Amino acid sequence: MALPDRRLPPSAAPGNPVAGAAMLVSAAVVVAALYYGQDVLVPLVLAVLLAFVLAPVARALQRVRLGKGVAVLVTVLVAFAVIAAIFAAIGMQAAELAAELPGYATTLREKLGALSGLGNLLRRAEAMLGSLGIEGVQETPAPPGAPVVVAAPARSDASILSVLGSILGPVLGPLAKTGLVLLFTVLTLLYREDLRDRAIRLAGARDLHRTMTAMNDAAGRLSRLFLAQVALNAGYGVMISALLWAVGLPSPLLWGILAGLMRFVPFIGTPIAVAPPLVLAMAVDPGWFMAITVLAVFLLGGAVMGQVLEPLLFGRRTGLSPLSVVLSASFWAFLWGPVGLLIATPLTVGLVVLGRHVPRFEFFDVMLGDRPPLQPQESFYQRALEGDADGLVDQAREILAEPGASLGAYGDGVALQGLVLAQTDWSREALEPERLDVIRAQVGVLLDDLSDFAPVPAGEAAQPAPWAAEGAVVCIAGRGPFDDLTARLAALVLQRAGLGARAETSAALETANLGRLDPTLVRMVCLSVLEEGNSVAGLRYFLRRIARQLPEAKVIVGLWHAPSDSPMLAALREEGPAEAIVTSMGEAAALGEALAARGEKSFPSAQRVI
Repeated sequence: MALPDRRLPPSAAPGNPVAGAAMLVSAAVVVAALYYGQDVLVPLVLAVLLAFVLAPVARALQRVRLGKGVAVLVTVLVAFAVIAAIFAAIGMQAAELAAELPGYATTLREKLGALSGLGNLLRRAEAMLGSLGIEGVQETPAPPGAPVVVAAPARSDASILSVLGSILGPVLGPLAKTGLVLLFTVLTLLYREDLRDRAIRLAGARDLHRTMTAMNDAAGRLSRLFLAQVALNAGYGVMISALLWAVGLPSPLLWGILAGLMRFVPFIGTPIAVAPPLVLAMAVDPGWFMAITVLAVFLLGGAVMGQVLEPLLFGRRTGLSPLSVVLSASFWAFLWGPVGLLIATPLTVGLVVLGRHVPRFEFFDVMLGDRPPLQPQESFYQRALEGDADGLVDQAREILAEPGASLGAYGDGVALQGLVLAQTDWSREALEPERLDVIRAQVGVLLDDLSDFAPVPAGEAAQPAPWAAEGAVVCIAGRGPFDDLTARLAALVLQRAGLGARAETSAALETANLGRLDPTLVRMVCLSVLEEGNSVAGLRYFLRRIARQLPEAKVIVGLWHAPSDSPMLAALREEGPAEAIVTSMGEAAALGEALAARGEKSFPSAQRVI
């Protein structure tokens, strides 16, 4: 039966120039909208992320019989009061630090200047001090006897409105954005069910139950994740502040808040957070004890967070690939500046969780998530196509090294399914003969390696002597291009079960080669085939030849990974030409062990083992 052509139509093919141009134009429009609409989009995104953090708190207040509106208002007002207190503390600490900066700058220059060969470090430190507002430039006193010139107040022709605008402009902008964030947060929390229903409608209303469950699960996961992350980073900031206060570093609260905020930025957040207090410690202490202690505080705190607390709360995986974290941080920082850098990771986590739960947005998970983009069987086929035998061997060894792994499970879940993919492409003429030879050669190298890898330990899976003798079980390949590879794999799995199995090609059933099959030795024959490379008539022929040459042997058909509605599987069941029909290596091994345990007794042939 001919398979339908699964190739994409020309209009949907990835290489279509019109589709590619449309995607580029769409991407450019989206990026431009994000950049030029940041005055509205940044408060909106901040509000949504803040709503995810505050949603569990608001629900908890509702459970203590507060009305929804009251619970939302109390939650939001308390949250913004805490945020305002943090910014007030930052302002106070920064003001106190600014008054003492000139003296610190002088100490730092003297310390670094005393070190030979550190001219570049001195210039970089001075540049960092300059970026922090540390000038260290002292006023030059006037020469003795010079007349004192009192500058007359400059006369300004600016209007009152322009003066007010220049004074209030820098203040009104942040206040307006803060007001928008406050308003959006309240509205998001008040109407979260309505917003969820609208998102479900956009995501897919055909399967309403599945989409609703996925969206609720995604929202719940994000709320718990963000709330836990905020609490953990806040605790980290408090810990850093306390340790720096104990060390004696000025403005410890400022550096603790900076450290807590930078924990939202993976990889580059910690270096950003440690640089200013480290430079300040070098400037405050004439020696090096304080600087070394500050560095040790951050290293110890980062180790506790990264190796103990975060894995305990979030698990070992964050759900994001390292590359996507760096790219997302760069992208959002380019668009929205420091705010974009802070919200890049939470925003990307939200997109990945959405992609994992809603099929329509799966591309977010594929592009940004840390899960492998290809399934193991797809990776098997891709490496075989590329001629990467080393990659096939590494993949097999990695899978077999996992606890509880077995060669049969690897054969069924990876190798056989990968060969089925190759057979499908060959059947629909999408695989060139040269590429077919490459695949066969690479998988052959893999099977050679597997024959030497993890041999059966002595005494394990011991079988009766007639069944354990070499050649007691014969795996004969069909006529498909990959059947001989499946026969070799089946023989390895049966050997692992303690059976004396070997693989033979279909040529073993030819008249000139029948002497290779010893009727007095062979106890079981497994006809190993992939469905798409064979026919029912061909299998009948093979089974007749086997029955004629080996009348006493138990015969099973390994119709590997045949679907339950397979016409070939149904035909073989009806005709009953074999002792049993199996569709997986695990079933073949279990059946061989059962036959060996029963010795010469017939295995029941009433409906077959599937």
